[in-house]
Amino acid sequence: MHPTPPGAPSASEQAARRGGILRQPLAVWATAFAAVVAFMGIGLVDPILPAIAEGLHASPSQVSLLFTSYFLITAVAMLVTGWVSSRIGGRRTLLAGLALVVVFASLAGTSDTVGQLVGFRAGWGLGNALFVATALAVIVGAASGGAESAIILYEAALGLGISMGPLLGALLGDMNWRYPFFGTAALMAVGFLLIAALLGPTPPPERRTRLTDPIRALAHGGLSTTAFTALFYNYAFFTVLAFTPFVLGMDAHGIGLVFFGWGVLVALTSVFGAPFLQRRIGTVRVMHLALGLLVLCQLGLALTGHTGIIISTILCGIPIGLNNTVFTEAAMEVSDAPRPVASAGYNFVRWLGGAVAPYIAGRLGEEINSDVPYYVGAVSCLIAVLILVLRRHHLRDLERVDIDHAFQENPLPSRT
Repeated sequence: MHPTPPGAPSASEQAARRGGILRQPLAVWATAFAAVVAFMGIGLVDPILPAIAEGLHASPSQVSLLFTSYFLITAVAMLVTGWVSSRIGGRRTLLAGLALVVVFASLAGTSDTVGQLVGFRAGWGLGNALFVATALAVIVGAASGGAESAIILYEAALGLGISMGPLLGALLGDMNWRYPFFGTAALMAVGFLLIAALLGPTPPPERRTRLTDPIRALAHGGLSTTAFTALFYNYAFFTVLAFTPFVLGMDAHGIGLVFFGWGVLVALTSVFGAPFLQRRIGTVRVMHLALGLLVLCQLGLALTGHTGIIISTILCGIPIGLNNTVFTEAAMEVSDAPRPVASAGYNFVRWLGGAVAPYIAGRLGEEINSDVPYYVGAVSCLIAVLILVLRRHHLRDLERVDIDHAFQENPLPSRT
């Protein structure tokens, strides 16, 4: 008999994981489908940003406020998602978030000014926060195969949504820039009906979450290190997502195809690349590797011509996919805070990077030149690396995550 080392998964957990992440209850797939649509809303506006700017007579920095309002409200709302879900339940919170997205996405399609559109995107961000934060906790709780399989499934939904969003935005936006918003509302309504029909009542938490719990959770050195590193990484991420459509100089279909290629790499590296590398070099080293690759991609965007910008944009999907998985998993596992609380605190901090980057990048591009936003993005990644190096002792608990990966690949032999 071989003893199980500390931190290794139990025999039953190993058996469940060998079943594969695809063998999930229908409720998990319904939630994952709605998550795909929710994440489609992030990349949906990419191909139509120039068209929106032209149609509403707005500058790139003004149009970038579509991202800023969305992610700023999303970040702040993350602080209350746990408080809400612990009182009305995960299922009702998911449905409330979906309903808000349906309403505000529909209203966004009726906007006559950029101010109206920015305001409706803020309401959309509130609904998205309620849904996204709760969806991760629901998938983790309902999925078979443990937390890692659930997180990979969630990140696959993120990657698929981000990759499909630009295609949907290009297809519908080519007819009219308003149609992608109506399309998202319709798909979210389908997600609402699926979850209402397939997801039963979720078990109540052991205790109700206080409004201050996500902020208190950030007092943990490992969680705060992960969150603030992710803030600077997300700054670079959303510089690419929000500013590059104005640099590509392509129509909606061209922009949509470029970001579809980018999103496919996000999805593939999230689901396959990140776990593979974690098993071989460890979680923290994957973070360093991904941030280094993202620096190179940012420099490629700044220093190359049109073809190089296209290639660099697509290749950005590799480090972004790696980071999406390893940072989310680290945030869920590095502290002893309940997963919904840790997720809320982590997402509050990291989405702030997504809120400020689009507007700052737009202003830098308008007032200086189009290369500067990417140099700032590269510096942001280097700051993230510096945080990891200076606070590496706070991430030692992630070694048990790496043990988990190692035993998933090489489970202990059964007794004969």
